[in-house]
Amino acid sequence: MLGFAPRKALSQIVDFALPPRCPGCGTITAQDHLFCLCCWQSLHFLGDPCCARCGLPFEYESGEGAECGACLADPPFFNRLRAAVAYGDIARHVALKLKYGGRPGVARTLAHFMARHLAENDPDAILAPVPLHRWRIWTRGYNQSALIASALGDRTGLKADLGLLKRVKATPPLRNMSRRERALAVRGAFAVGAGRKPGIAGRTIVLVDDVFTSGATANACARTLKQAGAAAVNIICWARVVTTQEN
Repeated sequence: MLGFAPRKALSQIVDFALPPRCPGCGTITAQDHLFCLCCWQSLHFLGDPCCARCGLPFEYESGEGAECGACLADPPFFNRLRAAVAYGDIARHVALKLKYGGRPGVARTLAHFMARHLAENDPDAILAPVPLHRWRIWTRGYNQSALIASALGDRTGLKADLGLLKRVKATPPLRNMSRRERALAVRGAFAVGAGRKPGIAGRTIVLVDDVFTSGATANACARTLKQAGAAAVNIICWARVVTTQEN
């Protein structure tokens, strides 16, 4: 095993040859997982005050446990959702690097910023990625949510069960669908993995995803987990849409 001095020297050599770069624009930075000043200022980090359930930002503090109108009118199956940043140009670019750019290392960067929202979760919670259908994995080569879940597990010590949920039905792109059409498209698309039900009964499950848009997929996953006996289902993601134009 290398001692401290040799490891430090090796790290300096690697940093010289492959210096850390901004995940947004590629500018050289001082450390890994750091954005340059320009990209950093373009990110909108999310937190309180927000809807206690879906994490939608509030303009002002509304009291403990306050929920937005959408959650009150039609409560989702999940208990709590939190995102590191609002969906925007830089957030989208970084997510696409991981999703389609063949850059699996970006998952560690996303986990770096998402981990702060896990502080209040049950220490015995199980991390579970939103699953992809096997055809999608064969095409892409990996499930980006599973990479993020693994990175979060490494950072927090929480157990990551990458096979807890399965996507048993291929679904069409949801982008141009209405809320009702999206809900119908993902109905019956998910199932708990073989032999996993006894292990989740009465437990808190933290669903991990890259981007939250309409919530149809996350809600379908949460419903499946609740029906299988999970006590609570929380969601954590890199970015979420925060405009009022969600369908």
